[in-house]
Amino acid sequence: MDKQITNFLDYIVNDKKLSDNTLQSYRRDIMQYKKYIDNNKINYTKVKPEDIKEYLNYLKEMNKKSSTISRNLASLRLFYQYLLKNNKVKKDPTEGISSPKVEKRVPNILTTQEVSLLLDQPKDVDLKGIRDKAMLEFAYATGMRVTEIISLNIDDVNIEEGIVTCKNGNKQRNIPLGSLSLKALKEYIIDARPIIIKSEDEKALFVNINGKRLTRQGFWKIVKYYKDQAHITKEITPHVLRHSFATHLLQNGAELKAIQTMLGHSDISSTQVYMQFQDESLKNIYKKAHPRA
Repeated sequence: MDKQITNFLDYIVNDKKLSDNTLQSYRRDIMQYKKYIDNNKINYTKVKPEDIKEYLNYLKEMNKKSSTISRNLASLRLFYQYLLKNNKVKKDPTEGISSPKVEKRVPNILTTQEVSLLLDQPKDVDLKGIRDKAMLEFAYATGMRVTEIISLNIDDVNIEEGIVTCKNGNKQRNIPLGSLSLKALKEYIIDARPIIIKSEDEKALFVNINGKRLTRQGFWKIVKYYKDQAHITKEITPHVLRHSFATHLLQNGAELKAIQTMLGHSDISSTQVYMQFQDESLKNIYKKAHPRA
């Protein structure tokens, strides 16, 4: 089985062009499954649908979230489809097995006042302040995932057009930059980044104080630092800025389809979770404006 897992992972790297995070998820899921069937002395080529259901129940008993179980099933489905395609199994044991229903959680969002308070914290009086101001403005202006932001190269930004090109796996999307974000980004690229980087060969857009590409942890710490500076009691992560970006766009009249494109959601149902906040906004407008409300 080890050889088939290696071949499978090579296959999804070369053929599926998945992001590194997605690839790591597949690897973890398949290795966890291998451990389970080894412990239960099950031959992976003779697995039946009942065995897959048992495994999903096992994950449930381990208090795994529905979303995690659903992802595990998706990983196994792709693995067995690969084995079937290469004549290693006669049937796909995951066929016909439904994923557990995943409840859509209500995203944690900031008010526009809280966003303004947070973004006003970094002061452009030194290199770090200029970088942090540009980065926070950029995160809120684009709604990009933290992994996408730290993966950006300097060439992915077109300052003249005011557009950033986001590449995620084999997908690509262009996102416009607002005037405030563009102003902060220009200052960072012209006045701060050239001094912070140690080598002209450094391609990363956002770098740490050592001049190297910023990490997820580094980004998170910066957000937390300014959250504390602003005395905001809500939990704020880079993803909260993404949720806030989408919600505020929707509340101000942007079309759901346009927001879906900017967020990079493949399924519009993922974007529709923000509709509940629009509805609340409309209720408030109605109460204030309607003479019989």
